[in-house]
Amino acid sequence: MKKRIGVYICHCGGNISDYVDVAELGKMFHKEENIVVSKDVMFACADSNQKDMIADIQANQLDGIVVASCSPKLHLHTFRNVAVRAGLNPMNYVQVNVREQCSWPHSDKPREATVKAAGLIRAGINRVIHSESLDNIEVEIKKSVLVIGAGVSGMKAAIELANNGHEVFLIEKEFSVGGHVGQTGKVFMTGQDGKEIVDKLYQQIKSRNNITLFTGAVLEKVSGSLGNFQVEIKVKPRHLNTSNISQIKEDERMTFIVGSVLVATGFDHYQPKAGEYGYGQFPQVITLPEFNQLMDKSKGELMFQDKAVGSVAFIYCVGSRQTKGENKYCSRTCCNAAVHTSLQLKEKFGNIRAYHLFRDIRTYGKHEVMYEASCRQGDVYLKYEEKELPVISAEGKKMLVKVKDYLTAKKEIEIPVDMVVLVTGMVACADSARISEHLKIPVGNDKFFNEIHPKLKPVETVIKGVYIGGSCQGPRNISESVQSALSAAAKVNTLLSKDTISVDPIIARINPDACIWCGKCADVCDYTALKEVEAGGKRIAAVNKAVCTGCGICAPVCPENAIEVAQFTDKEIESMIDGFTTQFDIPERQQEAEESEQDAVTQMKEYPQIWKEILAGMTNEQNTIPQIAENSKLSKELVTWHLMTMNKYGIVQPAGMDEKELYFYYKVKNH
Repeated sequence: MKKRIGVYICHCGGNISDYVDVAELGKMFHKEENIVVSKDVMFACADSNQKDMIADIQANQLDGIVVASCSPKLHLHTFRNVAVRAGLNPMNYVQVNVREQCSWPHSDKPREATVKAAGLIRAGINRVIHSESLDNIEVEIKKSVLVIGAGVSGMKAAIELANNGHEVFLIEKEFSVGGHVGQTGKVFMTGQDGKEIVDKLYQQIKSRNNITLFTGAVLEKVSGSLGNFQVEIKVKPRHLNTSNISQIKEDERMTFIVGSVLVATGFDHYQPKAGEYGYGQFPQVITLPEFNQLMDKSKGELMFQDKAVGSVAFIYCVGSRQTKGENKYCSRTCCNAAVHTSLQLKEKFGNIRAYHLFRDIRTYGKHEVMYEASCRQGDVYLKYEEKELPVISAEGKKMLVKVKDYLTAKKEIEIPVDMVVLVTGMVACADSARISEHLKIPVGNDKFFNEIHPKLKPVETVIKGVYIGGSCQGPRNISESVQSALSAAAKVNTLLSKDTISVDPIIARINPDACIWCGKCADVCDYTALKEVEAGGKRIAAVNKAVCTGCGICAPVCPENAIEVAQFTDKEIESMIDGFTTQFDIPERQQEAEESEQDAVTQMKEYPQIWKEILAGMTNEQNTIPQIAENSKLSKELVTWHLMTMNKYGIVQPAGMDEKELYFYYKVKNH
């Protein structure tokens, strides 16, 4: 048990101290047993305060510290590093969140916020009293990596990793590399040919002896953990590596060990359902990828079924932004792709009329240049809404497109065209579910792979050592996909550059005396971190330390209570509950007491005249904004604006919603 504890309560520049009496809390906890240092500080995270904390820990021989400040997501590692620099085990530090959990949500009740903060701080103190000094787990790292997917993103990542001296195994399920880019003509903005881009990358891969490329290969099995993944792949007809080309007549299974895995499996194009905008019903209705292939094959004049094409209608958002369908997201790149195709159409085949039926044009960033060029060359843009979709029918040798154009007051327009091109969105690869099952990567509602955090950890997954990059995370253009994959490659390089890596010690632990191996813990573990082993003459559960994330899902399902999570032991949690439920007698701050004693009439003299009119219009216990506006003879907009300010200053407060849930009720505070 820790008996020399330091407590630091942060003002956060007023974010906390404006509502929580941090000075009083600092004095109160200083009187308690085991508390050697108790301070309120302006900014706990400031360099100057960090130096003071280090000096306190060393001078007072503190064996535990508690920092009451903002969310641990922001400064957990900041204060752990303070502990390390002071010679204190970082696991003997506890952060208490009194900003997001006290001062901000309870700003209207400062005394109650202070009482709650006291309970949280007491809980943190009780936790640190029972905390253990834990050391990070050291894991050896194998200096090789598996890259899944040999599209442009996967190849760029493989080349980058090889340039850093790592052995790379690159697998591709198709028999050719390059993915969708290999089937593309000119790309925006460089004007390079997609096939040339792929060929250059492929030549770079062939020139590197530390890259082995397997085409026609799929991931079959993965075991092991961070730094030591055992990977099994199944290779179909042929095997290409950097030094030779050899033929394999039958499927072959290969196994190798890698330290990390990078997934860059890309995306699939949405395939329209039969009859969707006439697809499959009329041969002249094709998808954008199919139209691009038609353009590549045509020379001199655009021909389809031995007939010259003089007009084309592009229908946007096919397979994207479906309110009632599966794909509710925007594929982002479709608008750019359609406009770019239209420009290429005019450039290659001359005077072909192009009509764009769109819901919204999203040519973001530099792609806006393409949209401007398309408009200048005479392309016609018509806006439709999802509730009134374009209708496709055949009229003689032409296709007739009927659309209600919202740019011309919903005027119904009929457009005879030679071809209809469906601008299809991106969807997750068909084998994403299988890869997710092998590597335990979570997938979102859109079926793309999920990173830990789109801003803070954009390429990391919840599985240590497994990274994702490119459009397997969601719709992206070529540049964005490559940047994402290179970011993942940088993370892998950082991992493989070390002989060992330190893993957080907050993991599940098994009590071998209590465990009887019922298998329930292994059944609920999403990371396969628990397995059955022989120990002491009986079968018990064992934890793979490199795989376990410390999520704690195994602990509550154990019927023998044989599992606990480090830093979340029963003793720590129970002591925190005891601390939080402790009764505190905290006096009101002098300023708050004076304000509460002021007479309501005296306070009214301080209010602007319009506030008085609004208060006079609040004739009921519960008043909606339309009612207040009618009673006070003011506009609803003006009442709304001032009510927000009055609520901020504690003059009025929300009081629920009306029965139809159309309006909030408001009432005068303390009336």
